Amino acid sequence: MSADQYTFQDPTTRYPYISPPEQDQPEPGLDQKLEPQTDRGQESYRGTGRLAGRRALITGADSGIGAAVAIAFAREGADVALSYLPAEEPDAKEIVRLIEECGRTAVALPGDISNAEASRGLVQKAVDGLGGLDILVSNAGKQIACERLEDLSDEQFDQTFKTNVYPLFWITKAALAHLQPGSSIIATTSVNAYLPSKDLIDYAMTKAAINNFVKGMAQQLAPRGIRINAVAPGPFWTPLQVSDGQPKKALPEFGKSTPLGRAGQPTELAPAYVFLASSESSYVAGETLNVNGGMPTP
Repeated sequence: MSADQYTFQDPTTRYPYISPPEQDQPEPGLDQKLEPQTDRGQESYRGTGRLAGRRALITGADSGIGAAVAIAFAREGADVALSYLPAEEPDAKEIVRLIEECGRTAVALPGDISNAEASRGLVQKAVDGLGGLDILVSNAGKQIACERLEDLSDEQFDQTFKTNVYPLFWITKAALAHLQPGSSIIATTSVNAYLPSKDLIDYAMTKAAINNFVKGMAQQLAPRGIRINAVAPGPFWTPLQVSDGQPKKALPEFGKSTPLGRAGQPTELAPAYVFLASSESSYVAGETLNVNGGMPTP
């Protein structure tokens, strides 16, 4: 078993420097087919009961960042409802298995949350399956690289917003009927909210919008005892990158320009979400926690 997150380690060498071969998967991409494989904490994440008895809904929970968060939450004692696209069922089954190995409840909820009714219905299904809701992680995202604005179609622009921004609005609004004081909402934004890539104009716009939503809603929800925060990942190795999230020619150098010199692994993000979900962060609201290998951001 690899060292857990509490072991003293050099962050530059904690995970290997990867040079992913040029590869392609159709959207949304699967962890099972990714080369090299990701580390989602399957072998290394060690829980200490920080979320004991909590009930969490995580979107995009089948692979990459969402899967790492689902594993970590379960090992910290939470029951988890997993939202994912039906095409991602093979990855989702593995995460369900890992959650159940922890003795926790896993509720699998396939569906397309870019649809308003599906998003709103998702919350009730999670509440029914978990017996309530204490944590919402809005993580599912769409990222398609496009080198020229002239080639960015109206359809892609619209779908990126309907995947990244609209569900955050729809699902948060529906969840508020169930969240009690002490509950936590966490959104996944991106370093692109601050340092937009020239190839990811539409994606970067959505991530800036997510930041703005979080900071505004934090002021609205704080008097109700509900905290909302965000995590802003840098270059993390996930199926998103090979399903047209990056230009194919850029994959071998992915993440190497960060100060730490390597791409992040999804499990390295999980502790940030655990912190924001737990009562340890009781005085943290409207914060965007950057986990990006040292890339300078506001």
